[in-house]
Amino acid sequence: MNDLTQCVLTPSVPSEGFSPLGVGVHRASTIVFADAKAYASRLERGHAGYSYGLYGTPTTRTLEAKLSALEGGAWTFLTPSGQGANALAVLPFLSAGDHILIADTAYPPMRDLAETDLRRLGVAVDFFDPLSPEDVAVKMRENTRIVWCESPGSTTMEVLDLPAIAAIAHAGGALVGVDNTWATPLNFKPIAHGADIVTEALTKFVSGHSDVLMGSITVKNEALIYPIRSLIGRMGIGVSPDDASLVLRGFETLGVRLRHSERVALDFARRIEGHPLVDAVLHPALESFPGYGLWKRDFLGSSGVFSVVFCAAAAPHIAAALDALQIFAIGASWGGTRSLAAPMSVDGFRTATSWSGPDIILRLSIGLEDERELWDDIERLLSVLETAQRAA
Repeated sequence: MNDLTQCVLTPSVPSEGFSPLGVGVHRASTIVFADAKAYASRLERGHAGYSYGLYGTPTTRTLEAKLSALEGGAWTFLTPSGQGANALAVLPFLSAGDHILIADTAYPPMRDLAETDLRRLGVAVDFFDPLSPEDVAVKMRENTRIVWCESPGSTTMEVLDLPAIAAIAHAGGALVGVDNTWATPLNFKPIAHGADIVTEALTKFVSGHSDVLMGSITVKNEALIYPIRSLIGRMGIGVSPDDASLVLRGFETLGVRLRHSERVALDFARRIEGHPLVDAVLHPALESFPGYGLWKRDFLGSSGVFSVVFCAAAAPHIAAALDALQIFAIGASWGGTRSLAAPMSVDGFRTATSWSGPDIILRLSIGLEDERELWDDIERLLSVLETAQRAA
């Protein structure tokens, strides 16, 4: 064989006996076939087969399988981001003339997708009170195809009665989707509580290091696989096996990271709750939180993310007080090793319910730094707020 040909062709080497703990990174666009017959029948391989890199490699399939097992689902798809997962979870099941119901406290980009793109495509959109299954029942229509939930709700942490909402939706012939990013599959199993579709922003707790973007869609049964897979294929959406390998690496420490963040966040939430400038701490695992009973009934634990509602006199000074932080970083997202603080607007993202507190609240994500130093940082922030409030 000519040297030029040997440069291109790759010899097959035995892999028997090579059993590493880490998952190999399989990069591929083209996947070759043993013969012409195998190529001609490639579509018969189904969703579990390999036919082209866009539809999966052993690296991405490993991550999908791990998620399917933890979620209790039939299959998982990977997407380039968490919001990409939300969008691709609903689009295959909606057509012009259909109707979607969305929790009023859903992730703002999901609201924007519904208000901007779904309406443009002829889909009717309504939002429901996340604390009222009765509101879901009232707003269900004959053409309702999906009831979209997020529990706890984005930023303000409302806990939904998912079994009750799912029963109402299913009675009306609708699918139930749940964004489960706050809890992760370690703290909540939406499929076991009635969901048909579960999305995760793997960007956050699962990857755990703030260096990769990815989302996932897990479906309850095989009937839901083809609509999503075919749309992903038509839109040419895939994820990098290198990124999948980073998520797989972070996944291995999810349990210990999550339990540490859970413990520290709940401790901080209880301590902050008693501060005179604080009107409320929004954390589902706080006994004083309105959704505590549902959280205790359905969830297996809590996460490291919660929000603080300051009194009207202090709230306008949150942005300036953030500059006093030395350990917390100021930034969006959550779930990484670094603790984050982010002022979040609430008022502009409610239509079915009303928000009685100040528009800006503070969301905290607890990372892995020394907890004493983190608490000192929170005290610095509170001290600046106290000084600003007195001066005002």
